[in-house]
Amino acid sequence: MIIMPVLRGRDMGAGGSASRRAQEARRQERLLREQWQAARLAARRWEAASEAERSVAAQLLVLTERGWRLLVDRRWPGTRAANVDMLLVGPGGVFVVDVKNWRAAPEVSGGELWAGGELRDDHARKLMAVTKAAEGAVASLGLSPVAVQPLMVFAGRRVNSELGRIGLLGEQDVGPALLRQHRRLRAEQVRAIADHLERVFPEYESSGVATAARERVESPETESVGLFDLEGLRDAALEEAMRAPIEQWMTFLDPDQVALVRRNWSGPARISGPAGTGKTVVGLHRAAHLARRTERRILYVTFANNLPRVQKTFLEAMSPAVADKVDFYSLHSWAQEFLHERGVQVRLHGDKAETAFSLAWKHVGRDSCLSEIDPRHGYWREEIDYVIKGRGITSFEEYAAVPRRRRRASLRRPHREAVWALYEAYESIRAERGVHDFNDVLSMALAEAARGTGGSRYSSVVVDEVQDLTLVGVRLLHSLVGDAPNGLLLVGDGQQAVYPGGFRLSDAGIDIRGGRGQVLRVNYRNRKEILDAALAIVAEDAFEDIDGVRTPGRRDVDLTCHDGRVQHVVKPSEAEHDEALLEALRELSPQEQADAAVLCPSKRSISHYHRLLTRAGIRVCLLEQYDGHPVEAVKLGSYLRAKGLEFKHVHLPCHDAVLSKEHEASETAREREELARSQLFVAMTRARDVLWLGSVRTT
Repeated sequence: MIIMPVLRGRDMGAGGSASRRAQEARRQERLLREQWQAARLAARRWEAASEAERSVAAQLLVLTERGWRLLVDRRWPGTRAANVDMLLVGPGGVFVVDVKNWRAAPEVSGGELWAGGELRDDHARKLMAVTKAAEGAVASLGLSPVAVQPLMVFAGRRVNSELGRIGLLGEQDVGPALLRQHRRLRAEQVRAIADHLERVFPEYESSGVATAARERVESPETESVGLFDLEGLRDAALEEAMRAPIEQWMTFLDPDQVALVRRNWSGPARISGPAGTGKTVVGLHRAAHLARRTERRILYVTFANNLPRVQKTFLEAMSPAVADKVDFYSLHSWAQEFLHERGVQVRLHGDKAETAFSLAWKHVGRDSCLSEIDPRHGYWREEIDYVIKGRGITSFEEYAAVPRRRRRASLRRPHREAVWALYEAYESIRAERGVHDFNDVLSMALAEAARGTGGSRYSSVVVDEVQDLTLVGVRLLHSLVGDAPNGLLLVGDGQQAVYPGGFRLSDAGIDIRGGRGQVLRVNYRNRKEILDAALAIVAEDAFEDIDGVRTPGRRDVDLTCHDGRVQHVVKPSEAEHDEALLEALRELSPQEQADAAVLCPSKRSISHYHRLLTRAGIRVCLLEQYDGHPVEAVKLGSYLRAKGLEFKHVHLPCHDAVLSKEHEASETAREREELARSQLFVAMTRARDVLWLGSVRTT
């Protein structure tokens, strides 16, 4: 019976008395018993079905009292004889149900399905084929393939297992399992999807059980909703996602993106597009989709070290059944763990490496011709980090000929010789002190991966914010899966690069020709007013993406959201500016504060605003600690840590302080200014509904 599991799962609340809870429990039990009896009677009218199917149908019909739709004995599209036992649509998604009445209990051994000593994998293959057809049917409605799940239900047995993607459940276990599913769909969406599937998977003959199920959900209350057309359903899904907490919005998938999630790529692929076009969301859904189709693991990598735990939380919300099959890492943390597993010692120490470079600059660089171009040692540290070590260059002649992508300053041969001398001095001091820097970790991991011992545990690698990786980092991830079909997916946008230097995919030996490079063009995040303000910052900054295409700063983007608000606040002093920020935050409700962020360009400013907000009694959650779960606190962090995230309200205090104050004509100064504009652009485009821009101007 389904009664007791449902009662245990029901939240009765903690506020009422024990007698009231007991009374409510008895009322619920009577209601469920009535529903059970009605379901049994309805199932008996299904004369064409076996007794096993009628028994399972009775269990599932109870769910129709809780907003589910049951379609029984459906014809498989494109066939005359093949059938689908049941399709179930509810708050938890779409379930393709195959009912079995086997004499022996099913067993999963070696990734195969057995019963009574017989191999039954042909049943699993048929169920997966039907599931694929159902995925295609609902893709036009914007339903991600991760929301379509195959179930094999065994009459008269207690089973709770799985075979790859297929859930294996007993007759009495299926109801409670479905009621525990994460809520994906609202009542209107359930009805629209079920109506659509009724047309795609027609009945063999009029079914009493199907009619009974329809009668149960078509009450006067639901009739007033009416049927959705495809466009109406898409709009409803978008509106629902926008009303929800921002964490749920991040899992929204538009119908136009579903095809990319399900696509069968013949080799490495890339998804690009302007800010707000849903690249990360597509990447997450793609990871879940792939995880359901392989016994091996999926690796999801990004550069920032705070994003993996957030992305893991989002995937757990979207597809909890496969979340444990996807490994989320920052690139360097994965490389360190990989080297540790291979027994390679890593002596990473950023501060000691920085000291080694300072000494090299003092002895070799400061009095060289490099100071004529830029006397700041930071520029030349970047040259070594991103151009030399980031590209894996090991000889001067190679460095002398390499194009320095995204580097404005023109270096003649004497300058490159001076850079190489600085590099060699740094490497000598670093090695003498026995420490590694972050580039060393990636180079060591690439060398270890190239040995090919043990093979890769991953069938697919998804790389988010790929434009922020170095060439060595991309080569490392490519080496894990090579050019295998559906192996490597690179997600990112060159306009949102926030680090100096760059590369082309051809430099990494990655070929995405043949339709394997897809550009998203519809912005689902930013409202028009916000995007216009952000694009104005980078309008004159053309950029070269990793595919080598030169693109203007002001790009053409299709928008879905309007009526946003950009609030410019200019104050004559920092104290008045900060008070205006506090006032803006206080005006937000607790829920609005939970969907708000204060973003800063430096660690120093983060510390300042952390003290300011805390003293004002405003709850703060640092982005370093944020894990993707909703929390009633204003998020606070840097422009760089905000990459890959989005918020309904974004506040950028003293936002223009990072722009052009050097007033220098040098190429390196212009390069710094362009990079600062790119970082500010990224921060501005984190805002969905409201963008607050603070300034301090004393004159």
